[in-house]
Amino acid sequence: MTGRLVLVSTPIGNLGDLSSRAVETMRGCALICCEDTRHSGKLLSHAGISGVRLAIANEHTELARTDEVLGLLAAGSDVAVITDAGTPGISDPGARLVRAAVEAGYVVSAVPGPAALVMALVISGFDSTRFVFEGFLPRSGRERQDRVAEVAAERRTIVLYEAPHRVERTVADLAIACGPQRRVALTRELTKLHEEVWRGTLAEAAIHLAERAPRGEYVVVLEGAPAPTEADDDAVLAHLRTALAGGANRRAAIATVMASTGAAKRRVYDLALTIPR
Repeated sequence: MTGRLVLVSTPIGNLGDLSSRAVETMRGCALICCEDTRHSGKLLSHAGISGVRLAIANEHTELARTDEVLGLLAAGSDVAVITDAGTPGISDPGARLVRAAVEAGYVVSAVPGPAALVMALVISGFDSTRFVFEGFLPRSGRERQDRVAEVAAERRTIVLYEAPHRVERTVADLAIACGPQRRVALTRELTKLHEEVWRGTLAEAAIHLAERAPRGEYVVVLEGAPAPTEADDDAVLAHLRTALAGGANRRAAIATVMASTGAAKRRVYDLALTIPR
């Protein structure tokens, strides 16, 4: 008999969302891997769980924790993985432990529950039949520019996570790449007393954020790109100049304009070459 690795979802704000199955699963484990023992200790105390050891498995220590976890599974003990909030492995630690357990042939299971991306999506008012989750965007450089261009071209609803001190910049970058009239929903403090859902255009979102001090992690839900329509050369050039003036490099600007105008790549590329650097 070998043990199981179980990913246990925990509340994203409201402790009432902790399921009875999650409590019973954690109570029966030999070890609970978590991001912060103080934070998770309070959760276990609230749930009436005692006698189960907590060990940190965050982005810095998850790999080092693997041998211990595999040893417990080999001995027949169950191990739980939790994060500070939500479902482990989604923009949070857990994925490395899962891969290691799967590769070693152990059973990996999960106790489903809260996930901020799902809640934000379904209350956004946008199409939820087809969507993509981008997590956190790269912070800088070409990688960020390319990813923003990909997001701008995406036809499905897009869900992003963003820190409060970076959300203004992200909304500004999206407004340049997607156009200021693309609709967006900004959500924060989900399931908590001061839960907030703000809806409007990217241009309005920039004003909204500038008028307040953003607090708490944001989930940004962006409406998918509209069906492209062919534009004439003057319109394509105008879009290119706007994207370049906003800080996008030529490659990212071309991708953005292709998505927003429906123009062919070769045509946009040739027109981009006519704009002095």
